[in-house]
Amino acid sequence: MNLELAIAELQSDKLLLFAVPIFLLAAGIEYYLAKVKYSDLYEGKDFWVSISMGILSSIVEFLPKALAFMAFWFLHELSPLKDIVQRQWWAWILLLFLDDFAYYWFHRLNHEVRLFWAGHVPHHSSVHMNFGTALRQGVGERIHKFIFWLWIPLLGFDPLMLFIMISLNLFYQFWVHSELVNKLPKWFEAIFNTPSHHRVHHASNIRYLDCNHAGVLIIWDKLFGTFSEEKDTERPIYGLTENISTYNPAKVATHEYGAIWRDVKKASKFTDKLNYIFNAPGWSHDGEDKRAKTLRKNLYDN
Repeated sequence: MNLELAIAELQSDKLLLFAVPIFLLAAGIEYYLAKVKYSDLYEGKDFWVSISMGILSSIVEFLPKALAFMAFWFLHELSPLKDIVQRQWWAWILLLFLDDFAYYWFHRLNHEVRLFWAGHVPHHSSVHMNFGTALRQGVGERIHKFIFWLWIPLLGFDPLMLFIMISLNLFYQFWVHSELVNKLPKWFEAIFNTPSHHRVHHASNIRYLDCNHAGVLIIWDKLFGTFSEEKDTERPIYGLTENISTYNPAKVATHEYGAIWRDVKKASKFTDKLNYIFNAPGWSHDGEDKRAKTLRKNLYDN
C-alpha cells in the first residue's frame, strides 16, 4: 500500500464524527429513562469529568496514533502476507478476533502493571455506571496503547483496516456501560462482553477486582482465568478500592502517577522502587499486600 494513499484514507475516516453525537444522544436517553428507577445514575459534576476525560484523551492520543499508523504501515510493508490478506470478508472476521485478543492483553496489563494502571485508572474513578462513564477514557494509557497491536500488521493487515477495527471494538464497548440492561440470553452472555460482565469489571468488590477485561468477546477472560460472573447476591460497587474525592479533570487524569512517585521515593531498595512501578497496584514493601489476587485469595481462604 502506498503511504500517501494510506494517509489519505485515514484522513477520510469519519467514524469518530458519527460516533460522538450518537454517544451523547444515547447518554441523554439513558438519563431520561433512568430518572424514575435510578435517580442517582447520573451526577452532574461526575458526568462533566467524564466528558473532560474523553476530550483530553483524544487530544493526548493524536501523536501516539499518528506514530502508530506509520509503524503499522512500515510493518505491513515488511509482511510476506500483505498481498494475500486484503480486505476480504474473511479477513475482517479474522481481524476482529486478532484485534480483540490484542485489546484483552492491553486492558488486562493496564490493571496488572501499576505504571499502565496510572494511565487507565481515570476510567474506573467514577462511582457511577452509565454511558457517560464509557466516555471517561484513560489519558495516560493513550501513550502506550498501540504497542499491543504492532504484531498484527506483520500478519498482512493494512493500517487503515486495523484502525477501523480498533475503533469498532471501542464503539461496541460503549453500550456495555449500563445498569439499565439486565442479563441477556445465555448464549450471548457466554460469547460476548455484556453490561452484566462489564459491571463486574468496574466493581471494587474483592470478588470482582481485575476481572472481565473483554472488549467484544468474553471468551478471552474464560480462557485465561480472569472471568467472574455478576452475582445476584453481590451488587457491584463502582469506583476504586480507595476513591478519590475530586472533580478536577487534571487530578483525575494524573493522581496515580503522583502516588507512584511518592511510593518510589519512600522505598530505599532499587528493586522495591521497580516493584512500585511495574508490579500490580496494591503491592507494598512495608505494608499490607493489597493486590487484587492477594485480596481475593484471602477472601476465599477465610
